[in-house]
Amino acid sequence: MSEETVTSVKQLVVFKLAEEEYGVDIATVQSIIQMQEITVVPGATSYVAGVINLRGAVIPVINLRKRFGLEQVETSKDTRILVVNSGGGQDIGAIVDSVAEVLRVPVDSIEPPSEMIMTADSDYMQGIIKLQGGRLVILLNVEKVLNHEEYKALSAMPSAVGIKEAAPKPEPVKAKSPANVEPPKDTPVSEAVKTKKSSPKKEPVNA
Repeated sequence: MSEETVTSVKQLVVFKLAEEEYGVDIATVQSIIQMQEITVVPGATSYVAGVINLRGAVIPVINLRKRFGLEQVETSKDTRILVVNSGGGQDIGAIVDSVAEVLRVPVDSIEPPSEMIMTADSDYMQGIIKLQGGRLVILLNVEKVLNHEEYKALSAMPSAVGIKEAAPKPEPVKAKSPANVEPPKDTPVSEAVKTKKSSPKKEPVNA
């Protein structure tokens, strides 16, 4: 496989929020875990759920529905915490409705978001992916879901609640092995993240 072919495909972890599908680069994903008890941090911003202890690493957790201003719902058996690296060395957990799959998409199928839907608070929208059947996936830039000051505040949370990390952070999920992205062992096989290859809908060629 040529280098050109490799770089023309992007692997995404696709998750759902309020019936909409979002994607993040698989290289930023550290773990996908089932919903668990979260330690609340007094005085934290409204969209911050608290912190969790993930294999000895203290991870701040945010509620993406609240961050994006969406209607709040009760958690379910499908609710997951997506642990991602923000790019500044800080791992954070994001509560999502469910994780759908690992998707391979051609880079040229990613279109910039329309100026009509962009606001000062939506810089995290990196693009829109149009797939066959009219399916749309919103590509997120993890580094811009929160601003610098917000990430800085999250970094200080473990010490704020008196928790110390006792082990190294989880090993990152390797982009070349999407099978590594899966729920914990106690999750049924039927719920495991599936890998699919997709391509944009082809427009008819006029004679």
